[in-house]
Amino acid sequence: MTDNTSETLQKTCLYDSHVALGARMSPFAGFMMPIQYSSIIEEHNAVRQKAGMFDVSHMGEIFVEGPEAEAFVNYVFTNEIRGLAPGGILYGMMCYPDGGVVDDLLVYKEFDPEHFLLVVNAANIAKDYAWLLGQAASNPMTGKAFDCKIVNASPEWGQIALQGPQAEKVMVEVLGLEAASSLSFYTFLDSEWRGSRLIVSRTGYTGEDGFELYTTPEGICEIWDKLLKAGVPPCGLGCRDTLRFEAGLPLYGDELSPEISPVMAGFSMFCKLDKDFIGKDALAAQKAGGTAKKLVGIELEDNAVPRAGYPVETPEGAEVGVVTTGYHSITLDKSICFALVDSAFSALGTPLSVRIRKRVFPGKVIKKRFYQTNYKK
Repeated sequence: MTDNTSETLQKTCLYDSHVALGARMSPFAGFMMPIQYSSIIEEHNAVRQKAGMFDVSHMGEIFVEGPEAEAFVNYVFTNEIRGLAPGGILYGMMCYPDGGVVDDLLVYKEFDPEHFLLVVNAANIAKDYAWLLGQAASNPMTGKAFDCKIVNASPEWGQIALQGPQAEKVMVEVLGLEAASSLSFYTFLDSEWRGSRLIVSRTGYTGEDGFELYTTPEGICEIWDKLLKAGVPPCGLGCRDTLRFEAGLPLYGDELSPEISPVMAGFSMFCKLDKDFIGKDALAAQKAGGTAKKLVGIELEDNAVPRAGYPVETPEGAEVGVVTTGYHSITLDKSICFALVDSAFSALGTPLSVRIRKRVFPGKVIKKRFYQTNYKK
């Protein structure tokens, strides 16, 4: 399907392949991206049961290197990177002083000393890069600029996410990347593809085992075509959202934002309060004193679909929150959602309803990880 969208939208290196495959294309995070190829249900089930691949070349790659690279990254990142072994990866956030989230991201500790890769959300690349440059201008310990170089290399990289229980088999048998099988969860290795650097990591955003492959745009196109010829189905951002949602994973802008802190969203385990980082004081105060609102999971008794923005109410009809993401779960066959609600109504088992147009559908608060994840141990 072609589009008549504004020329201001960016296109990934795989755009022509998406169009040739008949993908339904739509704007997302400033890019023209595939939402689905066959159907969201079919693609979702392919990842849960076998394997599927995603074009995630719209994600951002920002490199930080230099004598004070570790100190700088640790200062802007909520998780603790000191002591992380080369080849290790951590998830966490960059926060504003008030605890609001600049972005959630992955930090890769490279094999060269004082070299780090920050993988950031596509919609936030320019904002994150500018923010990082601003923070690097003044080290609070010395009063001088951090001695490190920050490079936004996003246009030079493409990325494919290969996800599903058969992902490791595909990596070895189709791509010949035998070393990938040795990776544990949240680690990566350096390899090569057609003479260019290839980064292979094992993280994922679906709740299933899986890999990410980063290399040049030309190399990504070759890998994509090789996987297509082997019968690996391409999957769009539609099922990427349903998969991450079932696994209890947040989407920036919905479950994390400048207004929704990691503590409010229930991700304070990624904020190490025994070290100094931007936003620490605010998050420590929130953790000690509580927050006015919390992110919860809600299961509805009915099959109605609770969409983002729908009001959440008490059984008496008082509005106490709003849905941030909601679906009728493909894997679990039940209507579930994330919702940001007044903290007084956040306890497990609390009866809450979702208003969908003129009707009210009863439900209750449940754990946010709806699906039992299957990551590599």
